[in-house]
Amino acid sequence: MIPFVPAPDFTYGECDRVSPLVRRVIANNPGPFTFTGTGTYIIGHDTPGARVAVIDPGPLDDAHLESLLAAVQGQTVSHVLVTHTHRDHAPLARPFAAAVGAVVLAAHPPLRTIHASTALDEDEDQEFQPDIVLEGGEVLKGDGWTIQALPTPGHASNHMAFSLFEENALFCGDHVMGWSTTVIAPPDGNMADYMASLDAVIARDFSTLWPTHGAPITRPADFLAAYRAHRLHREAQVMAQVTAGQMRIKDIVPILYAAVDPRLWPAAGLSVWAHLIALEQAGQVRAHPSPDMNADWFPT
Repeated sequence: MIPFVPAPDFTYGECDRVSPLVRRVIANNPGPFTFTGTGTYIIGHDTPGARVAVIDPGPLDDAHLESLLAAVQGQTVSHVLVTHTHRDHAPLARPFAAAVGAVVLAAHPPLRTIHASTALDEDEDQEFQPDIVLEGGEVLKGDGWTIQALPTPGHASNHMAFSLFEENALFCGDHVMGWSTTVIAPPDGNMADYMASLDAVIARDFSTLWPTHGAPITRPADFLAAYRAHRLHREAQVMAQVTAGQMRIKDIVPILYAAVDPRLWPAAGLSVWAHLIALEQAGQVRAHPSPDMNADWFPT
């Protein structure tokens, strides 16, 4: 069982110090895929003139923008970092950066137009372009803090997490969430990439994970082991259903997700599709006529 983390105690619009170097402001955009809302992180000291970084400014929301500007008043924002270009993370980056005179840094947006699906309440910010493109490994510094970019593709092809050396912490965006498993939605989401990224995070042995949605994960080793085991178990379940003769995603989902609110079945179908694509790439299943949501799937 994954040891999910309860929702944080917070008030929308308020800036809370959550660690010696980290403050958080949560946007009022709760939902089935954003949980309590987008948590924007401010890294650094709140003393006058201190250089700080801001991670995931969030959706276009005037009230959230005002709250962020109030939180960094008197400080110098040197970097605005974006984990990926979904609309609950990226759109406010440009107006916030313009207001504080900072640069925006992120991985390169997807090379093609990607619409996540009507099954999700997130979609690409088609207007987003960073000032500086991150490839991974870049080290950024401010007053008392050091951040390194860590590529974590899977949930999105351009997903980038950010480690904070001084606290051995990772700002993991949507790669790992304490309240739920992460949706992997093809064509931009990729299960094989996700599992490789998960292994890369596990290998770093972080002390704390700060997801963009929800509370921190303070026992990452146990949590990530359960997260990984869940994915492997789900993959085995999907393979077992195909072997038993369930050829269609629409028939597999009600069996594997019988205990889940049917309103979430379309999103679950995307994860099943992602597992099937990974199994096809591993040579364990084949699709007819092509590996899409409506294909017939067979064991090889």
